[in-house]
Amino acid sequence: MILLQLACLCLPWRLRRWILNAAFGWHIHQTAKIGFSLLATLRLNMGPNSRIGHLNFARYLEEIALGGGATIGNKNWISGYPISSSDAFQGSDRFPSLQINDQAAITNSHRIDCTDRVVVGAFTTIAGWNTQIITHSIKITEARQRCAPIEIGSYCFIGTRCVILTGAKLSDYSVLSAGSVLSHVYQEPYGLYSGVPAKRQRNLDPNAAYFTRRAGPCY
Repeated sequence: MILLQLACLCLPWRLRRWILNAAFGWHIHQTAKIGFSLLATLRLNMGPNSRIGHLNFARYLEEIALGGGATIGNKNWISGYPISSSDAFQGSDRFPSLQINDQAAITNSHRIDCTDRVVVGAFTTIAGWNTQIITHSIKITEARQRCAPIEIGSYCFIGTRCVILTGAKLSDYSVLSAGSVLSHVYQEPYGLYSGVPAKRQRNLDPNAAYFTRRAGPCY
């Protein structure tokens, strides 16, 4: 898979898209585009006007899905763990995948562990650089690996250099301040979360322009 992608990098994008769809059974919309990136994923679904930039690398994923207008910027490392290699995660129904919903954006130089599913809600921005999303860890009491999905709600803003840990969830219309560590499930919307670990600090205005916009991504 990687060798064929390397061989196709110099081809015009229309021809490269046709080859990728035909060879791998991917579904890349005719208005979507991939830069000089290498993606080792069983399934790739890219909606209208979605984009994957340059120097991204993804491996061991079952699926990458981008909604309409969704973007992955440059120099992101996205890594899963083969679903066939289940010894470390016995009894888990994990699904190594990355889902980026409509008009959401992952910007540049982030590290995303998709040992289990990672979902980024519509119109959400993972901003800045060097945020880490980590779906697996070691359970100390049992001395074994554990994993759980991570979900970031819609219309969220993730500041630079955040860490989002196994099983965490950020509610819709929320902000995670730069440098924060999210390790819990939060359900209440319109909140500013920050700290190590991140906690709700105050309520946010539901009428803020970021939360009411109809176009994106917003960098």
